[in-house]
Amino acid sequence: MNISRVGVDIAKSVFHVHGVDRHEKPQWRGKYTRAKWLEAVCRRVPQGATIGMEACAAAHYWARELQARGYHVKLIAAQFVKPYVKTNKNDRADAEAICEALGRPTMRFVAVKTVDQQDSQATHRIREELISQRTAKANQIRGLIGEYGFIAPTGIQQLRRALPLWLEDATNGLSDRFRRLLADLADDLRYLDERVAQLTSAIETHANTDPVAKRLMTLRGIGPITASALSGVLGDGAIYKRGRDFAASLGLTPRQHSTGGRERLLGISKRGNSYLRKLLVHGARAVLRYAVKKDDGLSQWIKHLAVRKHRNVAIVALANKTARMAWAVTRYEVPYNPELAAAA
Repeated sequence: MNISRVGVDIAKSVFHVHGVDRHEKPQWRGKYTRAKWLEAVCRRVPQGATIGMEACAAAHYWARELQARGYHVKLIAAQFVKPYVKTNKNDRADAEAICEALGRPTMRFVAVKTVDQQDSQATHRIREELISQRTAKANQIRGLIGEYGFIAPTGIQQLRRALPLWLEDATNGLSDRFRRLLADLADDLRYLDERVAQLTSAIETHANTDPVAKRLMTLRGIGPITASALSGVLGDGAIYKRGRDFAASLGLTPRQHSTGGRERLLGISKRGNSYLRKLLVHGARAVLRYAVKKDDGLSQWIKHLAVRKHRNVAIVALANKTARMAWAVTRYEVPYNPELAAAA
């Protein structure tokens, strides 16, 4: 049996495989448990063969396990596999579709993440979720206190200052019962603040020790948080052929709706990593704000663009440029050159 390509549909407990030879003829179809599928692959598939999986839960873990056993692993986004499902959706058909998509010469693949990249990504995800919980908690406090005739000032920092005043004022009409509830909510908010601060500190420490993140922080509009997130997503940058591809993967390029030879460009596509896109846009907004005080090439480019286009268009254009420069700095392991920034 000469299997050259295998598609694997991974799951929690049951794994389906579909293997073909170099003539595209099916040679292996199987269903295995979680404990036995890897052994079956090693027994029936020669080292050096290509194995494909959807980029879903645990895919990066299994990809590293297969790479350690001498296989060439490629991960495919689920939306690129779906068109190759020939019949009703089931695990067996999914494995065959993955194998078919794997052989397409123009298929796009997802880079296999290292353990360090996954650790970094997990930290960012937990921090972002805690920030969402903190915002929800602050809004809950505002809503509840509003029922007692108190209007919380704008801004979470102002809310933090107002909470002790409400709790300590014995003449403001709050009942003892609600005062205890409000004290518990204040403790919840304080705990979330502490957890966010801990994770922010951890991210900053990692960014200051990671050589890729340190180079990225030399770019304008990129601080420790954004540099750490970029480093975790880019890796060595080899998965993207050029900076434009990376910027497009973040949804920072126009969405097209063209037909009949008539090109029609809409707003940005907003595809890909929304978290990283948000960080780059916020960083670009800060750079544009202070560009009026600078005379370097990049600042001149930003100011001229802001005159011709809407401010938000200029911000997104700068975020796009920053993403391209970040890819170049990462892929070629070169320092940031401000003289070339305006022409990038």
